[in-house]
Amino acid sequence: MSTKEKLISHVMKEQPIGCQNKVTVVGVGMVGMASAISILLKDLCDELALVDVMEDKLKGEAMDLQHGSLFLKTHKIVADKDYSVTANSKVVVVTAGARQQEGESRLNLVQRNVNIFKFIIPNIVKYSPNCILMVVSNPVDILTYVAWKLSGFPRHRVIGSGTNLDSARFRHLMGEKLNLHPSSCHGWIIGEHGDSSVPVWSGVNVAGVSLQSLNPKMGAEGDSENWKDVHKKVVDGAYEVIKLKGYTSWAIGMSVADLVESITKNLHKVHPVSTLVQGLHGVKDEVFLSIPSVLGNSGLTDVIHMTLKPEEEKQLVKSAETLWGVQKELTM
Repeated sequence: MSTKEKLISHVMKEQPIGCQNKVTVVGVGMVGMASAISILLKDLCDELALVDVMEDKLKGEAMDLQHGSLFLKTHKIVADKDYSVTANSKVVVVTAGARQQEGESRLNLVQRNVNIFKFIIPNIVKYSPNCILMVVSNPVDILTYVAWKLSGFPRHRVIGSGTNLDSARFRHLMGEKLNLHPSSCHGWIIGEHGDSSVPVWSGVNVAGVSLQSLNPKMGAEGDSENWKDVHKKVVDGAYEVIKLKGYTSWAIGMSVADLVESITKNLHKVHPVSTLVQGLHGVKDEVFLSIPSVLGNSGLTDVIHMTLKPEEEKQLVKSAETLWGVQKELTM
């Protein structure tokens, strides 16, 4: 008899129940690993699967996490380049994709990532046909649309991480300006996750007090307090971090875990995430943009109708047109 047999006698006759809250992260780059560790530290899954084509890096990252199992409450951490390791995932987070080369247009980057998604998405669908698909790879809005088209999933099960991070950056900067914790500063960035994002100044508030009612020029030209600069810093934030450390990772990782938590714990929390906005706020094209959306264990169940000022709506439509211009050129 082995030590194990001497120590343990098995009682249960039928097959034990497998994992209930499995999360897969596709891509073990900086963003993928920051997402993985954030998900693990928040105890959001009972199994974590990692997938990537770079086998050595994948194996090394998985081992490194497994060696910390004692300090985690996630029983099982698995990794393989074969997608069968992802089977029966509740949520699949896609962070894989090509990085923008110097001087490369966004359109070229998009097409390279579309080609990568043509391999990734069908494999996810094959092994986890009922999962909720969360796209983090950039440009996130277009790639969420691509994932939706390639997966054949209903729209409520395909979401992009969108402006969840932009809004977090916005609230952090607002907190710095007012000397308050970001959770007490309420403000939404909607539209594209990127240069054409839209700050909803009309909705910015602290404890229900509209800041625009205190400062009618807030966010506009001629505001002596220059609040417009807060949004500029949100847009420039990622570029600044990339310039300084080479990539962004921690904040997007925490943002991903925030979204996964709302799904796996069925929180019905409202997040600005990328979803199909056709027919909303004057958007005519089939594009994905971030608007406040309710997340729970079925995915994205509802969207909130924001009361936007005409100029905010105009910016959102412009954001949609920018994306559609790129999207309609794609070959899928």
